[in-house]
Amino acid sequence: MTRDPLIRAWGLLVGLSAAGAAITHMPDFTGGAVLILAMALVKARLILHHYLGLAGAPSWRRGFDMAVAAVCLLLGALAVAA
Repeated sequence: MTRDPLIRAWGLLVGLSAAGAAITHMPDFTGGAVLILAMALVKARLILHHYLGLAGAPSWRRGFDMAVAAVCLLLGALAVAA
């Protein structure tokens, strides 16, 4: 495996996307929406930290992490309530 963090992040993004696509095809999986939202949160953090360079700006990173987490929590609550 490569030591380049961008290539590793890209590999994780591809893996999470493939896992999300596989989850959508599972019949009668009740936690699918919440699991996909959790994977979306991880993917957003990977993109923000590695590709947008927020790993070097801790206060900006924390703010974006909190905003993305709040949106995912809100959508997760709506999915569970439905």
